[in-house]
Amino acid sequence: MGLLTRDAILAAPDLATERVQLPEWGGEVLVRGLTAQERDEFDLSCFEGAGRDRRANFANLRARLGARTIVDEAGARLFTDADVAALGGKSGAALDRIYEVAQRLSGLRPRDVEELVGNSRPGPSAASSSGSRSSSGG
Repeated sequence: MGLLTRDAILAAPDLATERVQLPEWGGEVLVRGLTAQERDEFDLSCFEGAGRDRRANFANLRARLGARTIVDEAGARLFTDADVAALGGKSGAALDRIYEVAQRLSGLRPRDVEELVGNSRPGPSAASSSGSRSSSGG
């Protein structure tokens, strides 16, 4: 294995997908791992507020991750962030299986969630330049 070039890295097809059987829904879905940017956006969606008002937001977590990772054969998302509430009303068992696969494919580990929770405690500063985000649910 040789030293990679910039072009080789950017051209590498590195997003894994996996089919997940969902008998609750009568079929299967294709789950794709998150890109680094999508992963960062997902991590940010786990918080609300900034500074001393920063708090964890794990509401509809499985649906939020599912909406970002369930894709069609071409790799395009099937759900938008606006679909998260409706998706959250579906089977918890089905979404749990999707969540577990999406976690694995995206490099999310249980300890990452624990770190997010630990980091949600108010910090010493009430100011944050990256604390604003939309409340679109995703």
